[in-house]
Amino acid sequence: MSEELITGIHAVLAALTRSPERVQALWVSRERRDRRLGEILSAARDADIKVHQVPRATLDRMAGERHQGVAARVQETAVRRAEDLGEFLDALTGAPLLLVLDGVQDPHNLGACLRSAEAAGAHAVIVPRDNSAPLSPVARRAAAGAAESVPFFQVTNLARCLDDLKQRGIWLVGATQDAETELYRADLNGPLALVLGGEGKGLRRLTREHCDVLVGIPMAGAVASLNVSVATGICLFEAVRQRKG
Repeated sequence: MSEELITGIHAVLAALTRSPERVQALWVSRERRDRRLGEILSAARDADIKVHQVPRATLDRMAGERHQGVAARVQETAVRRAEDLGEFLDALTGAPLLLVLDGVQDPHNLGACLRSAEAAGAHAVIVPRDNSAPLSPVARRAAAGAAESVPFFQVTNLARCLDDLKQRGIWLVGATQDAETELYRADLNGPLALVLGGEGKGLRRLTREHCDVLVGIPMAGAVASLNVSVATGICLFEAVRQRKG
């Protein structure tokens, strides 16, 4: 299995606490001394992982400048495929809450969407294999640990995947700024997949056609649209609000 370098306090701590068997090596900056780094060092000791204390300049060379004083070499997480999705959904005990991202290409946006999905208790995030940002170290850092816990599926044919979800009784709700139905008037209870489009273009035509309903976030200001990660958070937590009654 291939390896990758992850950086940032949240991402590294999540790897150490949730899947320590994946962590091959850990580097921390000699110059950093605080509670959060202490949590990482404690988790490394518990997992019997050797810690390399190095100058910050070494981490800069390894990972660029945005590492927060910590980096870890980990076994790359196996991305789940479309053929695994059916079995995954069958194993769920409650009504599915899924996030489908159609063409999100900025890794920072992908990571932020994963973070919102984890916070909202979404069961999985689904993206197309092509025309989408990969689950890269940049995306993992932006996800702040959520990439270690939210199941992430890459599918070859998104339209076929959406058809499969519909056949399972999962309601497909697409978010787009030109929708006639407001998000807050839509019924987001029951088995649900929220479908959001990528930066700039939004939902592709075929994806829109597969959705059961299109909803829009009402905007009171002059700005016509929201960043996809912001819109994702709003949609997910409206679903959470409705489901909690």
